[in-house]
Amino acid sequence: MMDSGVPVCHTCGEQVGQNANGELFVACHECNFPMCKSCFEYEIKEGRKVCLRCGSPYNENLLDDSEAKAPGNQSTMASHLNNSQDVGIHARHISSVSTVDSELNDESGNPIWKNRVESWKDKKNKKKKNAPKPEKEPAEIPPEQQMEEKPSADAAEPLSIVFPLPRNKLTPYRTVIIMRLIILGLFFHYRITNPVDSAFGLWITSVICEIWFAFSWVLDQFPKWCPVNRETYIDRLSARYEREGEPNQLAAVDFFVSTVDPLKEPPLITANTVLSILALDYPMDKVSCYVSDDGASMLTFESLVETADFARKWVPFCKKFSIEPRAPEFYFSQKIDYLKDKVQPSFVKERRAMKRDYEEYKVRINALVAKAQKMPEEGWTMQDGTPWPGNNPRDHPGMIQVFLGNTGACDVEGNELPRLVYVSREKRPGYQHHKKAGAENALVRVSAVLTNAPYILNLDCDHYVNNSKAVREAMCILMDPQVGRDVCFVQFPQRFDGIDKSDRYANRNVVFFDVNMKGLDGIQGPVYVGTGCVFNRQALYGYGPPSMPSLPKSSPSSSCFSCCCLSKKKPAKDPAEVYRDAKREDLNAAIFNLTEIDNYDEYERSMLISQMSFEKTFGLSSVFIESTLMPNGGVPESVNPSILIKEAIHVISCGYEEKTEWGKEIGWIYGSITEDILTGFKMHCRGWRSIYCMPLRPCFKGSAPINLSDRLHQVLRWALGSVEIFLSRHCPLWYGFGGGRLKWLQRLAYINTIVYPFTSLPLIAYCTLPAICLLTGKFIIPTLSNLASMLFLGLFISIIVTAVLELRWSGVSIEDLWRNEQFWVIGGVSAHLFAVFQGLLKMLAGIDTNFTVTAKAADDTEFGELYMVKWTTLLIPPTTLIILNMVGVVAGFSDALNKGYEAWGPLFGKVFFAFWVILHLYPFLKGLMGRQNRTPTIVVLWSVLLASVFSLVWVKINPFVSNVDSSAIAQTCISIDC
Repeated sequence: MMDSGVPVCHTCGEQVGQNANGELFVACHECNFPMCKSCFEYEIKEGRKVCLRCGSPYNENLLDDSEAKAPGNQSTMASHLNNSQDVGIHARHISSVSTVDSELNDESGNPIWKNRVESWKDKKNKKKKNAPKPEKEPAEIPPEQQMEEKPSADAAEPLSIVFPLPRNKLTPYRTVIIMRLIILGLFFHYRITNPVDSAFGLWITSVICEIWFAFSWVLDQFPKWCPVNRETYIDRLSARYEREGEPNQLAAVDFFVSTVDPLKEPPLITANTVLSILALDYPMDKVSCYVSDDGASMLTFESLVETADFARKWVPFCKKFSIEPRAPEFYFSQKIDYLKDKVQPSFVKERRAMKRDYEEYKVRINALVAKAQKMPEEGWTMQDGTPWPGNNPRDHPGMIQVFLGNTGACDVEGNELPRLVYVSREKRPGYQHHKKAGAENALVRVSAVLTNAPYILNLDCDHYVNNSKAVREAMCILMDPQVGRDVCFVQFPQRFDGIDKSDRYANRNVVFFDVNMKGLDGIQGPVYVGTGCVFNRQALYGYGPPSMPSLPKSSPSSSCFSCCCLSKKKPAKDPAEVYRDAKREDLNAAIFNLTEIDNYDEYERSMLISQMSFEKTFGLSSVFIESTLMPNGGVPESVNPSILIKEAIHVISCGYEEKTEWGKEIGWIYGSITEDILTGFKMHCRGWRSIYCMPLRPCFKGSAPINLSDRLHQVLRWALGSVEIFLSRHCPLWYGFGGGRLKWLQRLAYINTIVYPFTSLPLIAYCTLPAICLLTGKFIIPTLSNLASMLFLGLFISIIVTAVLELRWSGVSIEDLWRNEQFWVIGGVSAHLFAVFQGLLKMLAGIDTNFTVTAKAADDTEFGELYMVKWTTLLIPPTTLIILNMVGVVAGFSDALNKGYEAWGPLFGKVFFAFWVILHLYPFLKGLMGRQNRTPTIVVLWSVLLASVFSLVWVKINPFVSNVDSSAIAQTCISIDC
């Protein structure tokens, strides 16, 4: 066993070493990025004076300390390096090797397991003794050959660089945030110390709402404290891993595409996504595409048959002419000069022929769709006459079909095509299938058995590859030895087609993707948003990052439960969390041991897997478990290829996950319909970081629901998932504190993602206040003094300046910011409100809510669906608010006209408040009226009814007006001499 005391440099793979004081050398004191002194000196000499991970400036005084170090120390360090070379890919698991030793020597350990380890070690040592001695080393290599083997300059450069924001942009931004925080404190001091006695109920309601809004602002603002930009270098990636005359060393990638109902997610859209993947600018033998059909639809299967056939023509056409994008539907619909930069004389002719072939392909797909509209009574039948196994989508066996790849199918030019695999997991009554998260986990296991690429890229069926170099962009980060070792996933921004120019319902989410995500990239990385994400497969298996420091053991005989999960200075953690961390360390140790032992037969392998409890974690599949022990990917050589499909069917059986860690600690995490947030959160809690990659050309594009009702249902689903996480054991308010691996700003960001639906409660109350004030003649603010006026003015100015400075460093337009603000109010008073109550019912009372897939197909007319009005109960609350505030404005003006000149001054504040609500709800009002002003009658009736009832009840009870003593009024009247 090798010493694990010194971490490994992420640049050269050597140990970091010590400084002049005999302490561990640290290049960056902000993030403790492992880098040895030699690499640190090289970085400084090359002019790169900031940390590649966090962007903090280096301390150049460390060079002086290095030069002042004694020669004796250098020789000692060299001996350490020589003793620990050849650490290999599993260097990150060394820290837990001692854990295994202590467990093996424990009194309760299994002596058979210990003897087997010793016998394997003996085999390994005998093999080394019997092996012929290699010829003498580098001295006999000719100098010319040494010169040829030196890597190029590009190959030695980093593959990605972090650019912190310039100080002239970041410093004013941070200053204004601090000033706004101070002004907020003074503002609340004034609001609390100056109550409105005549309308105490309105005043206390407004103060509570404003405090919650300030809390929400803090959660949203401070994770944007240190935004960064990032740049990748694809040419350097090629220079390092695609050298001429050598085998291609780029890592393989498995693509996951998920679909459920082909009648709601059109097969043509899914087919375009698959075609864009198959035509990637990446080595064909390193790309595999897995399509998950969770509805077991024969329409999806038959459309993939047609797609595989058309890909034989489409892929070589894309490669030959380097076209973008490589989804045919979107390529042929571009309104650009397609002859630009195309110099081949045959391009026009071949493009016309390809477009004709694509139109014929569309006709065949549409014919399949028309045929599938009505299912025959006897069920669907395949071409060979056998019944389709998935006729009952809730009770069918697992199905796998490999269309391209190793089946021998090549394109029309005889070149190899990427592998295309159809997967439909088994479903039986009485089993929990966990929707999309369960489908993704099934794909993880199938892909591990069949191809086992070290990286996984998942896409929704309506998100196609818009940039053929997308995978290369991700590999510039994941395969960069300085950055990629600790990266669990690379997230790309979502971009959309088919959205109206004004983006009425903020479908593009520009503020989130261009502002919030850049801020998170400067902390511990962006959140996982469910699509357009490249995963490190090892991170999905529940392992920790390579550079995670190991915690010291309390005693040699202590088990891994204490040494891996408890800190000397921190109180004991929850036993369940201790157990989970211990199991993860067990797996890390087992992987290291297994890869270090040679010449073990099948029986010994099965004994090892059983002994280390892999089956309790990953399930009963030795082929899959062995694939998890290969971080570089690839199918184990010892596995018989003839049994792979049978094993793949086994790992997608409905009972495979029972009594395992799937969905709990490994794979996509269960427990919320927004499994993306939960999965990324668990990885960040283990110490991983993620990276946000924003190339100039968007890597992926998708379609978004532009209809108001569909958009609100989409937001409802997201908000409901956040409420589920809030009420679960994975809530960021209390989960993951034990290891101290989640940075506090990152935790604030995750707290914001799960508490934002609850803002709907104070928001709907606050939006009702203007109408109440106008109807009653009361107001939530007393008469303002000069100091109070300055506070209000300062608060408004700070809000405006903060937004302007954000626009300055992010490049977001003011229109996008305003649309985001408007839909925050629209979604808050409708979808978020329903999500809170439905989430409480689901988690506390067990009443589940089913959601239909959002329709993504549009009408024939441009943006035709934008103007379509669909009935949903989500429309009632915002419609009621609009009517209430409009009635309040009319009542306020009528009252001012009756009372005279003195009533106009107080009226303006109330009317401004009401118009603030109406302006934010204006896009909703436009969507409600539609193009032909046809609003569902039920919406109008319910809204008018609620507004009328509320107004009449209010006038009757008048709760916020102080009661007047009737006897005093009578005495006053008596004293008057008529």
